[in-house]
Amino acid sequence: MGKITGFMEFHRLAEHSLPVAERVKNYKEFIPRLTDKESTVQGARCMDCGIPFCTTGCPVNNIIPDWNDLVYRGHWKKALDVLHSTNNFPEFTGRICPAPCEAACTLTINEEAVGIKSIEHAIIDKGWEEGWVVPQIAAVKTGRKIAIIGSGPAGLACAQQLARAGHSVVVFEKNDRIGGLLRYGIPDFKMEKSHIDRRMKQMRAEGVEFRVNQYIGVDVSAQKIKDEFDAVVLTGGAEQPRDLPVPGRNLQGVHFAMEFLPQQNKVMAGDKVPKQIKATGKHVVVIGGGDTGSDCVGTSNRHGAASVTQFEVMPRAPEKENTPLVWPYWPMKLRTSSSHEEGCSRDWAVATKELIGENGKVTKLKAVRVEWKDGRMQEVAGSEFEMKADLVLLAMGFVSPIQKVLDAFGVEKDARGNARATTDGEHCYKTTSERVFAAGDMRRGQSLVVWAIREGRQAAREVDEYLMGSSSLPR
Repeated sequence: MGKITGFMEFHRLAEHSLPVAERVKNYKEFIPRLTDKESTVQGARCMDCGIPFCTTGCPVNNIIPDWNDLVYRGHWKKALDVLHSTNNFPEFTGRICPAPCEAACTLTINEEAVGIKSIEHAIIDKGWEEGWVVPQIAAVKTGRKIAIIGSGPAGLACAQQLARAGHSVVVFEKNDRIGGLLRYGIPDFKMEKSHIDRRMKQMRAEGVEFRVNQYIGVDVSAQKIKDEFDAVVLTGGAEQPRDLPVPGRNLQGVHFAMEFLPQQNKVMAGDKVPKQIKATGKHVVVIGGGDTGSDCVGTSNRHGAASVTQFEVMPRAPEKENTPLVWPYWPMKLRTSSSHEEGCSRDWAVATKELIGENGKVTKLKAVRVEWKDGRMQEVAGSEFEMKADLVLLAMGFVSPIQKVLDAFGVEKDARGNARATTDGEHCYKTTSERVFAAGDMRRGQSLVVWAIREGRQAAREVDEYLMGSSSLPR
C-alpha cells in the first residue's frame, strides 16, 4: 500500500490551520483540507503492513489502506467510492472524529501514524468539489414505510441506507432543523452546517422525507407512528446531561453545556435568540475535560470571555502513551484541542464543592483538589480554593437518552437507561417492542459520531432483512 519505502522517506504532515488571532474572530471552519500533492505524499506513508489494524480500530471498518493507496496513485474518484462503501458521511468524521484508526496504525509503534483523518477529509472534500457525490436512487421501491426517530448521524445513516434499499423513509426530528447534535451540539467552527444541508439535498433526491418539530411521544403519539409505518428505528442522542449536585447549583449563570452551545448554533443559522447565554467579558469556568467542554472553551473565546478555566476531576494524563502496552487500542494521554490552543487555563484532579453567588447570580466557585486511590476519589486535606466565576458551564458527559421516547414506545431499558437491544444473534438492534429497533447513542449510550454511523448502517440492514426476509445492504 502506498509507496513501499514511503513511511521511511516522508514525515507526517498535519493539516494547516489559520492563526489563533484570525480564527477566533468568527465561527467559520479554520482547517482546510490538504492539497492533492500533500495528500499524495501522506498516502505514500501507508505501510504494506500485512494486517491493517487501522481498519479494526475504525468503528465503521473503513478500508483505509486501499484508499490511501488510491490517493497515492492519483485515483481520487475510486478512493471516494471505497471511502463511501463503509461510511455515508466522511465529511463529518473527517472533521470531528478523534481518529481511533490512527491510534491503531502499525506505524504508531515507533513513528507518527499515517495521517488517515486528513486523507479522508481531502478525499470527500475533493469529491464534493468535483461533483462526484450524487444521489443513489433505488431502481425498485418495496412499498414498505420506515420511521426514523432522531436525525443525528445514526438516524441519517440508517435513513440513507434504507432509502437506497427501496424503502420509503421518513425522518422525524424534535428540533426545528435536521442534524441532531451535529446541528445543535457541534460548533460551526468545527463543522459548518452546510455539510448537513447538502447531504439532506442528496437524501431528499434518494427519497428520504424529513419532518421537523415532531417530538415523538410528546407532539406525536408513538402509537400513531407504529400504525403508519412498518418499522420504527429509534436513533436519538444521549441527551440527558450529568448534573452537578452541589450547593448553589440553581444560581443564575450556571448552565449545562447543551444549553449554551445550541444557542450559538441557532444564531449562526440566522435565528434570534432572546437572552442568549453569552460569555462576553465574563470569567468562565467549564467543568468537564472532554470534547463538549472543549467546545465550550472555543465558543467562550469567540464570545470574548475575560478568562476561561477548564476543570477535570480525573488526574492529568501522561503527555505520551506507553505504546507497547496499549497499541492498537485507544490510549489515555493528554490531548490538547484547537480550542485549548486559543486560550484556556486547564486544571486536573479538581472537584467542585460549592457555587457561591450574590443577588441570585453566581460569582465564585469553591473547589478542592482530589487524588485517586484504588479507583476511589479522596479530597486532599487543606487544598480547598475559590476562584471568580461569572459563568459556569457543566460539560460532564451524558447519562442516557431522553426517556420520554423510550417510554412512549414501551421499550425495555438497560441499567443505564438505554434501549435494550442486542447486536448479536437474530434480529440485531431489535428492541422488546414489536417492530421497533434502536441504534446509536439511544442504544449504546454516549459515544462518537463514527460509532453512530456504524450502528445506523447496521440497523438499516437488520430492518431491511426483518421486512424483506433478506438484505443486500452492507453492515
